[in-house]
Amino acid sequence: MSEIRLFGIRHHGPGSARSLRAALDAFDPDCLLIEGPPDAEALIPLAAQAGMVPPVALLVYRPDRPRDCAFFPYAGFSPEWVALRGALTAEIAVRFIDLPHAIQLADGFGPPGVAPPGMPEPPPEDGAGPLDGGPVTSAADAQTGDDPEALAPAPAALRRDPLGELAQAAGYPDGERWWDALVESRAGADGDVFGAIAEAMTALREQAEPDPDERFREEAREAHMRQAIRRAAKEGFARVAVVCGAWHVPALALHDARGQAGADAATLKGLPKTKIACAWAPWSYERLATASGYRAGVLSPEWYDTLWNHEGQVAARWLARAAALLREADLDASPASVIEAARLAEALAGFRGRARPSLDDLDEAAQATLCFADPGPMALIRRKLVIGERLGATPPDSPGTPVEADFEAQCRRLRLKPGADAGEIVLDLRKETDLARSHFLNRLRLIGIPWGDRRQARGRGTFKESWFLAWQPEWVVELVAASAEGGTVAEAAAGRVRASARRAERVAELAGLIGTLLDADLGAAGAEVVQALDDRAAVSADVFDLMEALPPLAELARYGSVRSSDTAPVLAVVHGLVPRAAAGLVAACQSLDDEAAAAAKARIVAVSRAVALLEEPGLRATWQEALRALADQEHVHGRVVGRAVRLLYDERALCADEAGDRLHRALSRAAGATAAAAWIEGFLEESGTALIHGQGLLAVVDAWLCGLDAETFDGLLPLVRRTFATIVPAERRAIGEALARPGGRTEAGGPGTGFDPQRADRVLPILRLLLGPEPATTEDAS
Repeated sequence: MSEIRLFGIRHHGPGSARSLRAALDAFDPDCLLIEGPPDAEALIPLAAQAGMVPPVALLVYRPDRPRDCAFFPYAGFSPEWVALRGALTAEIAVRFIDLPHAIQLADGFGPPGVAPPGMPEPPPEDGAGPLDGGPVTSAADAQTGDDPEALAPAPAALRRDPLGELAQAAGYPDGERWWDALVESRAGADGDVFGAIAEAMTALREQAEPDPDERFREEAREAHMRQAIRRAAKEGFARVAVVCGAWHVPALALHDARGQAGADAATLKGLPKTKIACAWAPWSYERLATASGYRAGVLSPEWYDTLWNHEGQVAARWLARAAALLREADLDASPASVIEAARLAEALAGFRGRARPSLDDLDEAAQATLCFADPGPMALIRRKLVIGERLGATPPDSPGTPVEADFEAQCRRLRLKPGADAGEIVLDLRKETDLARSHFLNRLRLIGIPWGDRRQARGRGTFKESWFLAWQPEWVVELVAASAEGGTVAEAAAGRVRASARRAERVAELAGLIGTLLDADLGAAGAEVVQALDDRAAVSADVFDLMEALPPLAELARYGSVRSSDTAPVLAVVHGLVPRAAAGLVAACQSLDDEAAAAAKARIVAVSRAVALLEEPGLRATWQEALRALADQEHVHGRVVGRAVRLLYDERALCADEAGDRLHRALSRAAGATAAAAWIEGFLEESGTALIHGQGLLAVVDAWLCGLDAETFDGLLPLVRRTFATIVPAERRAIGEALARPGGRTEAGGPGTGFDPQRADRVLPILRLLLGPEPATTEDAS
């Protein structure tokens, strides 16, 4: 008869892994059953290959809907990983026994009338948050002398996080810190660890009420695991070890109960199934951390890595690494400070009754001695040495989707290595390799993988691109999902653009898609997007939408040749959009309030710059005709009309005299002070060049301001000040000097005789009083 032992574990933790390894060595099983996806059993042997470097994750997904997936992450200190590698080394049978994801991800899986929950992230496999076992000798060890009934948690809370409830009863702020103090940072013999875990979980499950949304799933999972245990026993294995989440231990212990086999068969009968694919994927400590949203994660994966790999020298090594980090950041961290921190951590551990320092002890010691209580350096230490930036790797022959294979091939060809280390690269688009890198990074962005963040390149020239690269391992899901739209990264990106073009409702959206096509060198999809843009523009009544589309298209038509891309289709689109926008400009600018007028003015300026950029006389004439029609309007917001006049003046479509006449009319008393202020704001905003070099324009503005009555002047002063504040200081200074010159106001046509020296002399006594007494003279000294 088979001997079956259950080992309830916490999913990630060196203390738990060490206990499990010792227990398995003592038990010497000939069959190992692990709570994991049976769909991925064929991939188990890859875990023993040299190229498999944790942290890694098993990815299980639906090929028809790749985003319906589940991850099963493993670190080097994860108990399941330690057991799996040990079994492969010993060449004993290894199986995954959880409910297959061919069932869990199938449509219709769940209780009758209840839709199955989505699975963008797998639920905690043990159903108990981070709990995976440790050296607890009994359930009573979780108490600290408080009344257990007074500390009794709610049943639902027990099911969500039993470890957190035990920690609360023991007086710890959270389950992670309690577990680290009692398990991961411990020293000494374990005792009957797994018996204590089973006792604790049995007591907690007796008080917990099943979550209605998860009850059916949990019952099916435990029924399937019990069936797998019975199957292993029937196959004649003498010693069967079962490694599972601690929460499931009491339920799996019922595998040989009378009538349980029939009940399990009834639970699993008729469950739906779907097609499933599996792959190993690199993972990261950052993603493994609880802070990333992974429900079965841990707060401190890098700390646990140190505990696992450097037992006996944990404190010294961790503090030495902390000091090295500070020195790399040009901060003082001497060996003497490290020694002081180690002594302080040992003292804190002794005061708290611990055999050796825990992470809390080392954290406080480092902050006090290495960081001098400064939270800034301590944040760096926590990010690097508590959470960590370690990234795993998978063997080259590990199965994957076609897009994944193409991604890896492109990375090798372009010498780009996905990794946790972020960094900036500057590309020279005149070089073939750098141009290909730019295309590749832009294609990845299109399929939802923003590996590169585009930055402003330093230096001159449109041939430079700056990218900040930071890889996230969860993007492997996007690579898998992209396989539904093509066999390569380029094909998948083109497919995404086509789909976006079909969904786009605005011309500006389609214009942006054309830009991405050129950036990613996806000309094959360009014809479809251009046609969609033409079709949308032909029926669009939104002139402002057409205007928003023009600036990026004009820039592409002018500078797209740097990427060796064909810009003729883009220029053709621009030739169609400019006349349409010009024809509807006046009608679109009617009845605008202040906010809408500001937005309209910005669009008009952007289109004017775009047209000027193309240097095509026909387009320029068409747009200037529209601006002149807008400048003649009397019932359009003054800010829009003023800017139209200014643009015509800058393009020399209006001479200075005509611009001065329009300025006179706009600022006359008949126009009204508020309308005049809006007009002058549109005309002068962001540039005083027209006032400095325009013949007579400054005089007109000066005369208008001087002619306002006191009440109107006070009301308009904030608006006028805001307008002149947009003029750069050098131009404001030039305007002031022009007005201050003798005869300056006479030239302006205003009253008076310009600068009056006698009037200016009257303020000198006041200035002397403010600035101090005059220097003593020789006569005063005598």
